[in-house]
Amino acid sequence: MIYCHPHSPVGASLSDRRTVAMVVNDDARHLTLRGALRFFASKLAPTVFCVLVGIPGLANAFDLQQLSDQLARPEVIHGNFIQEKHLRALPQPLTSKGTFVLAKSKGLLWLLKTPLQQDYRINAKGIARRDASGWQMLPGKSAGAEQNRLFLAVLQGDSSGLQRDFELSLSGDAQNWTLTLVPRSMLLKQVFNQINITGGELVNSIQLLETQGDSTLLRMQDSTSTQPLSEAEQLDFAE
Repeated sequence: MIYCHPHSPVGASLSDRRTVAMVVNDDARHLTLRGALRFFASKLAPTVFCVLVGIPGLANAFDLQQLSDQLARPEVIHGNFIQEKHLRALPQPLTSKGTFVLAKSKGLLWLLKTPLQQDYRINAKGIARRDASGWQMLPGKSAGAEQNRLFLAVLQGDSSGLQRDFELSLSGDAQNWTLTLVPRSMLLKQVFNQINITGGELVNSIQLLETQGDSTLLRMQDSTSTQPLSEAEQLDFAE
């Protein structure tokens, strides 16, 4: 997961500044097990619900299958995001902002705007980052392979694998719902206590509660499913 901030917080101690430096350096080029899973969770969270809600389970007035059908309708979703990373060692969250494009059967464009500009593409092939020469696939490592396994399970509808990894709980109705994910697998339990996804017609927010006390809040804003892919976006997915 990439959390960047251009300056250390005012009045932060040396240890706090070191913490910020460690977080900034924890990018996709140096994926550890924790980093890979965090990267998966923060970058792919907008897509994870599409399969998770399709897993049979609870019988509610508004059930998982209905939510799956509701969220699966859009072919393309455009929107803005604000991501806040809350670290125990820092008084203020590390905030990043940008835009995203989620296209059915194509993947996700995650376009970071502040505090720095960086574009990512996530699809069945893996995770790519754009540089001056175009899209470059990030090297596959053991932890990265695990991240890709989870991502492919989402894209391919591998409900059995996801059900093995998470216990799911849905509450609310079609206009105001909350989906809670509690890890089953030891791998995910090393990183997360719980993941909370809220929304209506589309996803509104994703909250990641980590085992060491840190947390991430991802807010999806101004999301729309009425805008088709632009020519530039089609090229980005095609490369």
